[in-house]
Amino acid sequence: MARDIKLGWDVEALNKAYRQGHMAASMSMAKSRCPYRGDVVIAAWEAGWDDAEAAVRDQQSRPDDFLSRIA
Repeated sequence: MARDIKLGWDVEALNKAYRQGHMAASMSMAKSRCPYRGDVVIAAWEAGWDDAEAAVRDQQSRPDDFLSRIA
């Protein structure tokens, strides 16, 4: 497994941070409440948060009628 010993992160840790950021935004948690330290892991968490927030915003902008759901 690839691990940067100096920085203390690996791909699995970044994936976990991304998933947790995604879940946090899905539950309307503020972006400022990131639980991580370290620029790289924080960036992964924020990327997940940003992606989920964009998906929620996109879903809310779609028309919510029966025909748009079956098309």
